[in-house]
Amino acid sequence: MRILYSTGIYFYAVLIRIAALSNAKAKKLVKGRQNWKNKLTDIPHDKQVCWFHSASLGEFEQGRPLIEKIKTRYPDVFILLTFYSPSGYEIRKNYKNADLVMYLPADTIRNARYFVEHAHPDIAIFIKYEFWYNFIHYAKKRDAKLYSISTLFRPGQIFYKPWGKWFKKHLHYFEHFFAQNNNSAEIAKKHGIQNITVAGDTRYDRVAAIAEQNTEISLVKNFAANHFTLVAGSSWPAEHEMLIKLCNNGSETIKYIIAPHELNEKQYERIEKNIEARVVRLSDTTEKQAAEARVLIIDSIGLLSKLYRYGNIAIIGGGFGKGIHNILEPAVYGIPVIFGPAYKKFHEAVSMVNNKIAFPITGYEELKTIVEKLHSNKEYLKEKSEQTRLFVEHQLGATDMILQEIEKQIINQ
Repeated sequence: MRILYSTGIYFYAVLIRIAALSNAKAKKLVKGRQNWKNKLTDIPHDKQVCWFHSASLGEFEQGRPLIEKIKTRYPDVFILLTFYSPSGYEIRKNYKNADLVMYLPADTIRNARYFVEHAHPDIAIFIKYEFWYNFIHYAKKRDAKLYSISTLFRPGQIFYKPWGKWFKKHLHYFEHFFAQNNNSAEIAKKHGIQNITVAGDTRYDRVAAIAEQNTEISLVKNFAANHFTLVAGSSWPAEHEMLIKLCNNGSETIKYIIAPHELNEKQYERIEKNIEARVVRLSDTTEKQAAEARVLIIDSIGLLSKLYRYGNIAIIGGGFGKGIHNILEPAVYGIPVIFGPAYKKFHEAVSMVNNKIAFPITGYEELKTIVEKLHSNKEYLKEKSEQTRLFVEHQLGATDMILQEIEKQIINQ
């Protein structure tokens, strides 16, 4: 079965190379994997190696709190961080808390054997639902301690298919699973995986750490001062259309901070052209001009997690597409969140909806109703804000729980 699996991976890698001829993302992946063997020569043989693997940026954010705590407590531990997706690697390739950041090569027998032999990880940590079976096999064979964190198990995964026995056996190579939720733990236990603990989602710890930094952006602070402010985070055209309509027809006392998901001049121009109130861009305004405007467009990256502190409510983009973006970043500030219908694959969103502190919408009229109620009813807004803040507080601590187990391996090496 291993040969059959590896053959499939090999041909999949060939297809990626073909796709790279016309697809920018595939091209980055192919180019990024070049010379991966040379990068492994940077790993010293006289240090413990802790290898973290994440598929993309979202999974990295779940591993990040643990990486940073290990690096703070055990600075001599060599942190190897691998990505599968260019969207993770390209943004975090210079991440300062990892000693080496690289793409994970294709999971063939030859690649996995070479990678594990030369990376020689003492601890291997796979995030969420990243399971590459040759890497797992050879890491275990080399006596690395394997962990899975922020794990999600679902009934339809390959392990539970009638033909999934070979894949499932690799789960038994892991020392421990730290699941995001009770449902994942129940599924695992039903299928014979007993070494699993419900730790929660480490991203809560990450957003809490960001909030504690209390980094001010004076221009944005001046813009929002003493005004009810709606922050649109990682928004797409679907959200922009509704916000344009809301701004033109809703209360004139509401201000809007709009941070589009993509840096896109056409989107900026459409917002500016269609909103009847004064619109300014962060990169091209003064504090005085911003204070006099009703809409502030964020036309730079890296600020979103810091912007939510200036809002009273947030609308999160992606819910009218493939799926919502990060809703924990606003929630940590006690901000009620609004998003489109594509949220049900996101455990935190489902939990917040069930707790009535997040508001899914299907269109403009629902958005208008929710915003007007939160804007006009101060007691209702206060209640929802406090409930949101407490919800996040109750989720904290996953990182420390995981670290207590993993640092046993660091100390015992």
